[in-house]
Amino acid sequence: MSEGLAFDDLVVPLRTLRLLAADFGHLPAPTVSISPIYPERLELSLHSDLPGFEAWREALGIAPEDVSHRVQRDGRTQVLRTATAYAGAELELVGYGDIPASAQVEAAV
Repeated sequence: MSEGLAFDDLVVPLRTLRLLAADFGHLPAPTVSISPIYPERLELSLHSDLPGFEAWREALGIAPEDVSHRVQRDGRTQVLRTATAYAGAELELVGYGDIPASAQVEAAV
């Protein structure tokens, strides 16, 4: 944990967020997370919005093969995750989406 950090010490992800807002303000609004625990990281997460995740991934120029996929909540939620460097920050992009009940049943068989 990063003890004794000032708000100024988060300038890299804050500056990156400002640039993203200026350059990609037309994209779906993500949940934004900046933490003194990881002072160089900016996390953008899109809940129940995998198309929004894809729009951000494409805009950031992240290749589809650089995205990891996993399933959580007993097979009810899929999670897409990727990370890239952007404007000096470590940018983490996360998308959450519901798995249709029909797909859950098929997976259980």
